[in-house]
Amino acid sequence: MLVFLPIAAFLEYTGGNPTLIFISAALAILPLAGIMGQATEQLAVRAGSAVGGLLNATFGNATELIIAFFALQAGKLEVVKASLIGSILGNLLLVMGLAVLVGGLKYKEQRFNIKTAGAISSLLTISLIALSIPTIFDYAARAVAPEAAARLDVNLSDAAAVVLIIMYISYLFFTLRTHSDLLSASDDDDAEEHDGKPWSVALAVGVLAASTVAVAFMSEFLVGTLEAATASLGLTEFFVGLILIPIIGNAAEHAAAVMFALRNKMNLSMTISLGSTVQVALLVAPLLVLAGLIVGQPMNLVVTPLELIAIVAAVLIANSVVRDGETNWLEGVLLLGVYVILAFAVFFYPVA
Repeated sequence: MLVFLPIAAFLEYTGGNPTLIFISAALAILPLAGIMGQATEQLAVRAGSAVGGLLNATFGNATELIIAFFALQAGKLEVVKASLIGSILGNLLLVMGLAVLVGGLKYKEQRFNIKTAGAISSLLTISLIALSIPTIFDYAARAVAPEAAARLDVNLSDAAAVVLIIMYISYLFFTLRTHSDLLSASDDDDAEEHDGKPWSVALAVGVLAASTVAVAFMSEFLVGTLEAATASLGLTEFFVGLILIPIIGNAAEHAAAVMFALRNKMNLSMTISLGSTVQVALLVAPLLVLAGLIVGQPMNLVVTPLELIAIVAAVLIANSVVRDGETNWLEGVLLLGVYVILAFAVFFYPVA
């Protein structure tokens, strides 16, 4: 699908149809995200376990971060927040659901390291509480001081962003240094995936840089045509932000989680889906809040009631799935069912 890269560029610079530009840019981002992930993985192999883990953690959601940054710069704050919530929902319900379903159909029951999944899911619950506070605060502030609520929301979100990043750094130190043994089973499986000849550092850096630049251009095209394309396709920006953008930005990572499940490597599959969710909550979201201050687009972490209920439900369901250390195909069906219902709710959600 890399052929859509020049197509999107040609349409953009020749004043082509906005809907075609939007679709072409979205399709071009899919393989570019995979290339970025592959280049990062190659650098991680060369760098060793500690630095490699840091690289994977840092660049795991780079594509989505780039797309969200351009949306932030364009002032589409609700789209940015919707994409963050959508990424959490996609990882916990869509990706985990697909992985558990296809793995369960092939192997009946699959087991994984409950300590690894349990540690990440506990952190996920804490992250959910931290992300919920700004929304709860907003409703309370509007009842007491409605004229100052918007300013107070931004102030609280800025402070929360700093705390969330500190929590993420602590999480990295925990998993890469003090308690790296929790991920030992996943690392053993992962080592089997690098039997081929590794890339040189120069090649990996070059590919990562080139693909990042390409994703940046495609993201700019995508965001620039978002309003016209959604009107043409009969979709809302809320639906695109919550459902489509997370799928586009994380498609390669999603596919990897499903493929590992098919190979009966549920440790890796669970680490991808749960770890990516933690990264969105503790790193991507606060980075975008702080970036909003820099580009003159102050953003808070206040979400709609539907979004708040959705992430609470997703975290509760995901925790119930991982608590016993084994999965079956029925759990996958249930996860996917909840995601589809939420997608319909977002599709029919009234927009002012």
